[in-house]
Amino acid sequence: MSGMHLTPGALSTLAAAESADYGWLGNAVVAIMEAVGPVGVALAVFAENLFPPIPSELILPLAGFTAANGAFSPLAATAWATVGSVVGALALYGVGAALGRRRMYRIADRLPLVDIDDVEATERWFARYGTWSVLLGRLIPVFRSLISIPAGIERMHLGLFVLYSTIGSAVWNTVLVYGGYLLGANFHLVSDYADLFSNVVVVLVITVLAVWVVLRVLRNRRRRRDPDFRPRTADEAAAKIDALLTSHDPRK
Repeated sequence: MSGMHLTPGALSTLAAAESADYGWLGNAVVAIMEAVGPVGVALAVFAENLFPPIPSELILPLAGFTAANGAFSPLAATAWATVGSVVGALALYGVGAALGRRRMYRIADRLPLVDIDDVEATERWFARYGTWSVLLGRLIPVFRSLISIPAGIERMHLGLFVLYSTIGSAVWNTVLVYGGYLLGANFHLVSDYADLFSNVVVVLVITVLAVWVVLRVLRNRRRRRDPDFRPRTADEAAAKIDALLTSHDPRK
C-alpha cells in the first residue's frame, strides 16, 4: 500500500484498525486474515464449521472490517467465507457418509453421556424437513454445521447438498461480512466490548456443557433405577429410523 494515495477517510480507517482491540479471539482472527488475505477468512470459517462454539457472528463482521481497511474486497471475503463454509460442511457430510447410520449409532451408544436418542433426534429433524433442512439449517447458528452429518448418513445427493449449502452459506456470509464492511472505521467503537464478548462465549459454552452433563447424569441414574426401562440397542434404533426414512424419504 506504500504506492497508493490514501484519502483522509482511508487514513482514519487504517488508524482505527491499528488501535482497535477485538478481544483475544477477534484479534487472532484478524491477525490470520491480515497475514494470509481472504484465504484466512476461509480457514477461520472452516474451523467454525467443525467447532460451532467459534462464533461466525464475530468472525464474519471482522472479515468485513478487514476488507474495509483495504486488505481485500468484501466480495472476496464473502466468496472465501462461503468456500470455507462449504468445505467444512463437506467434511462433516463425509463423516456421516463414511460411518453410516448403524455405525454412528453404535459409536453414540458407547460414548459416555451420549446415547442413540441424540442421534435419532437429529435424524428425525432431517426426515421431517428433508433436503430443505440443509438450506435452512445454514442460517441457524450451531445447527448450520450439525445438519451436514445426517445429510451424509442419508447420502443426500452430493450435488444438491453442495448447492443448498452454498446458497445458505452465501446468504449468511453476505449479511455478516457486508455488515462489518459498512461499519468500516466505526467498528472500533465496539472493540471495548469484544474481549468481554469473547469471554462470555467461552463461559456460555462451559455453562451449557456443564448443565448438559448434570442433566444427562441425573437422567441416566433415573433410568438405572427404573426396573421397567430397557434401552434400545443401536441396531434397533437404526432400524426404526430406516423404516421412518423409507416412508418419508427426505431426498424427494
